[in-house]
Amino acid sequence: MKKPIETTFKELFQKEPLMVYSPGRINLIGEHTDYNEGFVMPAAIDKKMIVAIAANRTRQAKVYSVDFEEEFAFNLDSFGPKKGHWATYILGVTAQLQQAGYAVQGFDMVFGGDIPVGAGLSSSAAFEAAVGFALTTLFGFHIPKRSLIHYAQKAEHVFAGVQCGIMDQFASVMGKKGHVIRLDCRSMDFQHFPLNLPNHSILLIDTCVKHSLADSAYNKRRQECQEGVQAAKKNNPDIKSLRDMDLALLDTIQSDISLTVFNRCKYIIEENNRVVAASALLDQNNLKGFGEKMYASHEGLSKLYEVSCPELDFLVDFTKEQDYVLGSRMMGGGFGGCTINIVEKAKLKALKESIQPAFESRFGVTPKFYEVSLEDGTGLI
Repeated sequence: MKKPIETTFKELFQKEPLMVYSPGRINLIGEHTDYNEGFVMPAAIDKKMIVAIAANRTRQAKVYSVDFEEEFAFNLDSFGPKKGHWATYILGVTAQLQQAGYAVQGFDMVFGGDIPVGAGLSSSAAFEAAVGFALTTLFGFHIPKRSLIHYAQKAEHVFAGVQCGIMDQFASVMGKKGHVIRLDCRSMDFQHFPLNLPNHSILLIDTCVKHSLADSAYNKRRQECQEGVQAAKKNNPDIKSLRDMDLALLDTIQSDISLTVFNRCKYIIEENNRVVAASALLDQNNLKGFGEKMYASHEGLSKLYEVSCPELDFLVDFTKEQDYVLGSRMMGGGFGGCTINIVEKAKLKALKESIQPAFESRFGVTPKFYEVSLEDGTGLI
């Protein structure tokens, strides 16, 4: 993938580029906990965005997308968001660096990637991190990684208009080969845990559907979690988020909240506990126990948090019948997208060949399969 990007750059701009990459991410466990100041467990993967860049000694930025076969240029002294266009991520990151006092000069850029768009692998976060790292390296800004993560997130908020949490950008930048990250979304403290998979693979199964509920349901869940926090606050003023609550405290406010709100809060509290327990299981190299936590996570997402859908439930339930699948759950916001599965390498083909026709016959859609491995975060090529 590096070669066509480098070749295109040299053809267009007649010079040698600096080359950087930034990976997509998966989330092994800890879903919808990020905006509740909880724990998540993402990892950087071997699908990535690649950026080739060089200075051009002007006040212009000239960009070419290999994937879209499209050019875009803008003046560094006067630009704004271009909603719905791939360039908005470059514009957003550039604006964040300028606002932070970094003197971004004119540059030429070519980029491309192999992160499947729409599969929930955070191609936009990877792209933002790649652009930020490319600019800081090219111009010698020496921006700390944590600051780079925040600039990338803010670019998504301000320019792309998506109020994402910090997990995607964090995983993209801070990934470590063969490891997952346990990230505390309140303090931003993190720790790497080894995920040793000598005989197993991580397989993503993409439903190729996205139900229209997704965006409105996301905002509704945030609001329902907040209702639980407000009810708990009345007698416990120190409570700031669901992170501060346990199941015993939740039981004490059950009569003050609806069953729906109770279920939402119960799921988040249990999921935070699962992430902490899953970390300990990885330290013990207990993959079977880890897989059981994944199944429990899906059960909570489906029954208590209600962000699954028939397609996701079907894929997870199907794997329960196969003893060579250690764990499976929906990944991401829900109502479509992928399931993440830990599968015996020798049985990958068997799983694909049995699950595809069953899924097609039930839903009339052909699922897609992506095998991924855990890799290092953003860096130089």
